[in-house]
Amino acid sequence: MLSISSVSKTYDNGVKALNNVTIDIPKGMFGLLGPNGAGKSSLMRTISTLQQPDTGTITFDGIDVVSQPMELRQRLGYLPQDFGVYPRVSAYDLLDHLAILKGLKNNAERKEAVEGLLAHTNLYQHRKKAVSGFSGGMRQRFGIAQALLGDPDLLIVDEPTAGLDPEERNRFHNLLVKLGEEKVIILSTHIVDDVSELCPNMAVLGAGQILLEGNPIDVTNELQGRIWRKTVSETEAGDLEANFSVISKRLFAGRTVFHILADEAPEGFEATPATLEDVYFSTLYTQRKNAA
Repeated sequence: MLSISSVSKTYDNGVKALNNVTIDIPKGMFGLLGPNGAGKSSLMRTISTLQQPDTGTITFDGIDVVSQPMELRQRLGYLPQDFGVYPRVSAYDLLDHLAILKGLKNNAERKEAVEGLLAHTNLYQHRKKAVSGFSGGMRQRFGIAQALLGDPDLLIVDEPTAGLDPEERNRFHNLLVKLGEEKVIILSTHIVDDVSELCPNMAVLGAGQILLEGNPIDVTNELQGRIWRKTVSETEAGDLEANFSVISKRLFAGRTVFHILADEAPEGFEATPATLEDVYFSTLYTQRKNAA
């Protein structure tokens, strides 16, 4: 169990990235949804001991993350949103180097771990190639391989599928699922489908605050009967935005599809089943409306 209590963080430029974040994260896949700038990466960096919070506590299985960072790092795997690699260094040599830094000093054990992780991430056949020349999906799989060195109990992946094509995204999802339920795995993303497909528990982060948490199916069911849809031309779109609580809009066949939040059906709108995307957008809409 990872417990985060009253965590806040303000940077030197005055940006308040985290504002009294409190949440408990159990074992298994946990989705952290939020738009760019919501504070997701700031929270991930704070949990992974790359920065300290201004206030609040973080504990993981009895470890005080703030005061015992080295103890946490021994049990942590972290795939950041962006990571650099040494040029011209092969996947095997780089993972072996990272394994030494992780504390795997026995040559035979390290060789077994490195080869096993390359095979597990479907990169063994590419082990002699430079990681700097990998495709986006291959590079993300290498990132997971390094994050899994030492068999961590806490695994954090930050925006892992951004920029991946559908095939690579599916491969990455299957890899995460195979990791099982014996770890705390935090999937930080702005892609709703990643959370709906993988995570039994989730939270929405906006403006540095936890806006909603729960099971994706439960929070979606709570919104059923309150989402309405209408397809309009571009000329009608402005009037709808001015008169209704529009939570999302998208183009379909050259026309605009609106989803609005209301307790009863407005004239001209039809009922549509609520989705996790509707939950996400309605949560952000409510937060922005209250902040205005």
